[in-house]
Amino acid sequence: MSDPILATHSLSRSFGALKATDNVSIDLRAGEIHAIIGPNGAGKSTLIQQISGVLAPDQGRIELLGEDITRLSTVTRARAGLGRTFQISALAMEDTVFENAMLGALGARGNPWSFWRAAKRDTALSETALAALEQVGLAEARDMRTADLSHGQRRQLEVAVALTLAPRAFLMDEPMAGLGASGSKQMTGFLDGLRAEAPILLVEHDMDAVFALADRISVLVYGQIIATGTVDDIRKDAAVRAAYLGEDL
Repeated sequence: MSDPILATHSLSRSFGALKATDNVSIDLRAGEIHAIIGPNGAGKSTLIQQISGVLAPDQGRIELLGEDITRLSTVTRARAGLGRTFQISALAMEDTVFENAMLGALGARGNPWSFWRAAKRDTALSETALAALEQVGLAEARDMRTADLSHGQRRQLEVAVALTLAPRAFLMDEPMAGLGASGSKQMTGFLDGLRAEAPILLVEHDMDAVFALADRISVLVYGQIIATGTVDDIRKDAAVRAAYLGEDL
């Protein structure tokens, strides 16, 4: 078995007496979607924030491509190959689709604001941005104001911005949030193809999407991983049924 692309080792974070994550060890392998599920308040967002660098762990270690990134900033992690999409959109809504993608490409070089005017005339940056938009199916919408995109299109644009950084792994925090049934189905198909670009660590409440996409699932309850396995393994696990999925699944 090949070494994991991304891994956490005994990751823990407390807020006072509350242990939001408690010795969490998970990994993400090449070509897979590894879903993290669990009830509200289980610690999923805290885990993602630690992996992305928003929160520092109290203890434990995070590795990307075998390198310790535990103390690196979010920007440095992104440049090292960790791409993230957010539960709440972080796009520049008044800018065009192309400008958002350009900002991602420029961010890979350094300060994304210092040379913005010159960057717009940079052929290499433009090609990187357009290639990312083509990959997610938004090339024809390049001149649209981002605020005018549908919710699903904004999710795709977030992925395009991440793609300009040539990610080696994706962190995705509830990409189905706010999408209707048809939007979720479209996003599921999109993510299914995206795993070939880079593996995805996915936090998601839409269980239909999780069961359709995940190669492996880890169940987080009260800050602890209580089970990890295939979809069939998780469906059959009595502890998971009792803690989260329910006996009528």
